[in-house]
Amino acid sequence: MKNYLISTGGSGGHVIPAVILCEHLAKEAKVFISSDKRGVKYLEKNYNCEIINTPRLNSIILFPLNLIILVLLTIKSFFLLKNKKIEKLFSTGGYMSLPLIVAARLLNLKIYLIEPNHVLGRANKFFLNSCKKIFCYTKRIKNFPLKYKKKIEVIYPLVREKIYKTNNILPKGDKFTILVVGGSQGASIFDKDLQKKIVNISKKFPLRIIQQTKEKNISNLEEFYIKNDIENSIFTFDKNFEKILIKSDLCITRAGASALAELSVLNIPFIAVPLPSSKDNHQYENANFYKDKGCCWILDQKLFEENIEELIINIIQNKNDYLNKIENLKKINFQNNWINVNQKILNIVNEN
Repeated sequence: MKNYLISTGGSGGHVIPAVILCEHLAKEAKVFISSDKRGVKYLEKNYNCEIINTPRLNSIILFPLNLIILVLLTIKSFFLLKNKKIEKLFSTGGYMSLPLIVAARLLNLKIYLIEPNHVLGRANKFFLNSCKKIFCYTKRIKNFPLKYKKKIEVIYPLVREKIYKTNNILPKGDKFTILVVGGSQGASIFDKDLQKKIVNISKKFPLRIIQQTKEKNISNLEEFYIKNDIENSIFTFDKNFEKILIKSDLCITRAGASALAELSVLNIPFIAVPLPSSKDNHQYENANFYKDKGCCWILDQKLFEENIEELIINIIQNKNDYLNKIENLKKINFQNNWINVNQKILNIVNEN
């Protein structure tokens, strides 16, 4: 049996695509995952996980020490790949992959990159010369060097298999249900700037709120919404998140690639509030991909408190615009299913 290794780590934005790719590749190979210590918390199970805790190289003071650690990790990666008899290496980006990619080059292994965002990540850009192919969600990816364009393989966004199997055609009920999620990095503005706006909207339209927040905020939010007679469900983590998704009519969310992909597959229109500090403004570009196709709304974080109430009211009142967003989501996902994505990935990986 073939042996593959996927290098990932850091945030959920890197690890979630790695886990999904693992499920695709597991159809024909034994797949190992390598992660730093930060990324392990996003793995629901072991996945044959190896820890390669790559340090950042952006500290001038610690640079000499980190450089030594990097060399040692490259040696460790070399023997890891050799001893596991790894044939192909996959990376979801980030500096965490540096030792493994250098080791893979020394062993002359085939390297595949995965870019979930609509802006080419800096690590992936650095490794383009070393890779055989890079999986992207569009050819129109920002900051991509023209000389490497032929390496792009466009696939549908990586989405968990159970999302495809989730039934989203059930009636939602008589209350307009808004789902609020902050993603793996959280979104404090959704906790502090949204509550009073929801109360104002509920005086005009019957609402139900489902909100993801930090553990310490759950009781306060529940008490606030109960006090204002708003039906609510507040949570911090749910392993069956897809069952929560399908209960919503509208989602207010950050613009991580995985979150938007799942909402898209389930045909749920969303208001994206891109994280301003995301590298190279990639969250805005992720959201703009769907906005250009008429599938969502984008709201600048600076204008969130000022404009969110009016925007939600307009969405509820303007049914035609809302329904058009749903139809546009259906169009872009017309042939998007697990089997088609799986087959394309395996075909590319098995090319000579």
